[in-house]
This record gives sequence, structure tokens and C-alpha cells, in this order.
Amino acid sequence: MSIRRIKQFFEFDAAGGIVLALAALAAMIVANSPLHQWYAGFIHAPVVVQIGSLNINKDAHHWINDGLMAVFFFLVGLELKREVLIGELSNLKQIILPAAAAIGGMIVPAMIYIAFNHNNADYMQGWAIPAATDIAFAIGILSLLGSRVPNSLKVFLVSIAIFDDIGAILIIALFYTSQLSFTSLMIAGGCLPFLYLLNRRNVTSITPYLLFGLIMWVAVLKSGVHATLAGVVLAFFIPMHDKTDPEHSPLEELEHDLHGTVAFGILPLFAFANAGISLQGAGFDSLFHTVPLGIAAGLFLGKQIGIMFMCWLVLQLGLSKMPTGMDYKQMYGAALLCGVGFTMSLFIGGLAFGGISVDFDERLGIIMGSIISGLAGYLLLKAILKETPDETAVDLRQLH
Repeated sequence: MSIRRIKQFFEFDAAGGIVLALAALAAMIVANSPLHQWYAGFIHAPVVVQIGSLNINKDAHHWINDGLMAVFFFLVGLELKREVLIGELSNLKQIILPAAAAIGGMIVPAMIYIAFNHNNADYMQGWAIPAATDIAFAIGILSLLGSRVPNSLKVFLVSIAIFDDIGAILIIALFYTSQLSFTSLMIAGGCLPFLYLLNRRNVTSITPYLLFGLIMWVAVLKSGVHATLAGVVLAFFIPMHDKTDPEHSPLEELEHDLHGTVAFGILPLFAFANAGISLQGAGFDSLFHTVPLGIAAGLFLGKQIGIMFMCWLVLQLGLSKMPTGMDYKQMYGAALLCGVGFTMSLFIGGLAFGGISVDFDERLGIIMGSIISGLAGYLLLKAILKETPDETAVDLRQLH
């Protein structure tokens, strides 16, 4: 393949989603092949960073999830801020819709899981597993549809996923965190006034923001709260406009610069490190256990029911309006994609059942629910977006 063809591929709208899917597939193949020991050695390889008494000792898997993915969430935060200031979410009523959708998309899946497992206290620890949406995979699937995707639909899905992820992080902090370091939380909070002053004084150099962002990330990591939250918070302080040069936008420039690194580096590595689930010993009968069934039903049925009901309710009450260029069919497609829980669901599952002996594998429910949701959402949107007018289309390369 020539250099020119390689360059054309990476400029293709759906390239990011294709690379992401290939990385996840490669991880599944390697984890269930004779190379599984190599794979385990890779993701569990110890990586230590020490500066004086400060020590961060994590394996490669945690560095990818807590470190590199913070960069992804930082980029998503930049996108959200831009949309809030000058885009689809600049109207308060437009924020209400995805926020309500995210709430419904967390409550109903949890209720469905509880309905399956309310008779067993140990099983009940997994109630939050189907409440999460995997923003990386959901957006990756959407990107496969290329430039036919309306901007409003992209923003709607990203906004739901952002609110959903923040909700999942709060759930982890409140219900799945055994110990919280309030000293570390205070250090993280102490970075916020400095970031605010940088923004108010029109400091357009990114370096001081990243410095305080790094301190905040380390503090959040040490606090016991999921460290990716620091990336979202930092993004909100990056200035949208340069008061001395109206044509220059530090936020949009940074967003553009990070796109390639995130889309073709961080996200595929993240998928490879997280999708390598060994299916050894997982029989077909295991799917009919109440825990995997509750998770799969929560992701596929609970997400779409919760999101669509809350959206319908908000629109009927006049609290918000349908985003420009969207309709209920497209909204339903986005609701289906939100049923891709995958990484965050796997993370919560490990917290819920990692310390106890169980006779099931919750990962089977996560895989089945995510695959069915992702496939259904993709096929529906592919069918209904065929005739999308050009003026409502968006280049999904701008997403990351």
C-alpha cells in the first residue's frame, strides 16, 4: 500500500472507528489464542513513576485507562465546551434533553438488573454495571457511518455519553470506592482557582493549564476517584477565544492538534488493552444466569427505554426541544448505541465482584448486551441516514 493510500485512509471519516474495532477484535483473538500469556504480560506489566516521595505504581492496563484515557476525556470536554458556548448546546434547553436522557439511561437499566437479582445480596452488588455507556466505542460505531451523520445527532450522543460517564464516575465514587483520600481531593480542588485565574487573565499558552491539569490528575488518581474526571474538568478552563486576537481560538486549535493522537493512538490502544476477554470455560448455559441476563437486558432494553422515555417526557413538558436536524428515529438509534457499556461496565463489574467468589461471569452479559446494542444501533442509523441532506452532515474527524 502506497504512502498516499495510507494517508487517504486516515483522512477517511470512519477510519477512527475502523481502527478501534480492529484493535478490539485483535485483543479478543490474542486473549483466546496461544498468545494469551503474552497479552496478560503486556497489560499487567508494572510501570512505576517516582518523584521524591510521590510514587505512582500501576500496571500498563491502569496507565492506559487512568492516564491516556484522561487525554481522551479532555478532548471530549473541549468538544462539549465548544458546543455549549457556540454550538448545539448553547441553549440551556438543549442541555436539559441529553442530561435527562442520561439519567433515564442509568436508572432503568439498574432497575432491570435489580428485577433479575433482587433475591441475592451478593448479586445485587452489580446493579450499576448496565448503567454505564462506553463513549469510546459508541462514538467509534457512529463514526463508521461517516459524513452522513448530522451534527445534532453526534452532539446528542456525545452529550448523553458525557453526562452518563460523569454519572458512572460518581456512582463509582459513592458506591464502589472503599477509601477516599480527602487530602488528595482538596489538592485537586485547590487547582481549580488557579485554572480559573489563568482563564480570566486571558492566558492563551496551553503549558500552564497542562501543568495544573497534571497536578490535578495525580491528586484525583490518589484520591480514589476515577482519574479521567480530571480531563473533563481541565477542558472547561481552556479559553475558547483569545481577547487579543479574535481569529485565534486556543480551544479549537488544541482540539485539532489532539485529534490524530487520540483517534489513531490512544483509543485503539485502549480498546486493545480492555477488549481481551478470555472466554475459556464460559459455556452457553452461563448466559442464562440472572447476573449476565440482567446486565444484557439492562444494556439493550434498559438503555433504550430509559433514554427514549425521558426524552419524550422532557419534550412533551416543553422543557427542551428536538435538536435541529434530528427526529425520533435518529434519537432511537443513539439510544441503542448508548447500550454499548463495555469498558466502564467491565470496570464496575471488577469492582462489584472482584473480591468475592461467584458462580457466573458478568463479562458475558456485558459482551452480549454491548454487541447487540451496537449492531442494532448501527444498522438502524445506517438505514435511516441514507437520505440525510448534505447541509446537516458533519465531518466526524472533528469529533475527537
